[in-house]
Amino acid sequence: MDTADLSRRALLAFVSTLLASGCAGGMPASRSDPLPSWSEGPARDRIMAFVREVTDPSSAAYVPMGERLAVFDNDGTLWCEQPIYVQAAFIADRIREQASSHPEWSTREPFRAVLAGDRAALAAGGERTLMELVMATHAGMTVEGFSGIAARWIAEARHPRFGRRYTELVYSPMIELMRWLRGLGFGTAIVTGGGVEFVRTFSLPVYGVAREHVVGSSIRTRYQADAPGPRLMREAEIDFIDDKAGKPVGIHRQFGMKPIAAFGNSDGDYEMLEWTTSGTGARLGMIVHHDDAEREYAYDRRSAVGRLDRALDDAASRGWLVASMRRDWRRVFA
Repeated sequence: MDTADLSRRALLAFVSTLLASGCAGGMPASRSDPLPSWSEGPARDRIMAFVREVTDPSSAAYVPMGERLAVFDNDGTLWCEQPIYVQAAFIADRIREQASSHPEWSTREPFRAVLAGDRAALAAGGERTLMELVMATHAGMTVEGFSGIAARWIAEARHPRFGRRYTELVYSPMIELMRWLRGLGFGTAIVTGGGVEFVRTFSLPVYGVAREHVVGSSIRTRYQADAPGPRLMREAEIDFIDDKAGKPVGIHRQFGMKPIAAFGNSDGDYEMLEWTTSGTGARLGMIVHHDDAEREYAYDRRSAVGRLDRALDDAASRGWLVASMRRDWRRVFA
């Protein structure tokens, strides 16, 4: 093991210790019941058995503290992603705010679809449509300017069905799981297909995850030094898409190590789960299955948002746990 590898592992162990102490958001889970929002049953039992295996020094599957990394998708895994992704709602509001300065948007796609509330047209446009909207609403400003806009929006915006702030629609069982893992020396990271700077504005107070532990999609940033002073400018060009096969790449770029646990909810998390659960030693891959229309939403194979099809088919053969929101969660929202 070289010096750089030792330094990286030491740093992760140090950060894990800080998170375990509660200084990075949230109180530690109860010692008597670390997962009170989870129902008794096979899903909860398997999670707890895995954690015991990798944290018990006498276990053959024991993993040293500096090597315990657990990664979590955000949309649909940590908070509600229906009826549209939260960042898509942010983009739509930004388009509406700027529409008076762009009269051409009333007839130009995909801006027309946003202004008309045409969700079907937006969903049909796929990733290319989303990227065009991101370029129009997220670029041409400093990184601080964008963070301020995003933070103000996330503090005020409300979910169309529940009437609550999006940050109040985080999943209680997953928040408990993250806190419990940190209390046992795990490093926890968010690995999202959404914009990294968007998620970083709330990752610490909402999830207890430090900004530097958020891996996400990004646009190019350019250093500029002139009369106003040195600053970083966001440009209208994609830098990295952290989705599907991009997720393992993003994790490696950020941490230089393979996680031992990964949590997702859609086919966009397939490669992250596949990579994490490959190799030797105890490993855990888990899929949140949205099957509770009464308390949240029920969707999987045919959904344009958070589609779960291939991963659901392959979960059993790959040994991934499928956690039912309806059956395995006593409470949904924190």
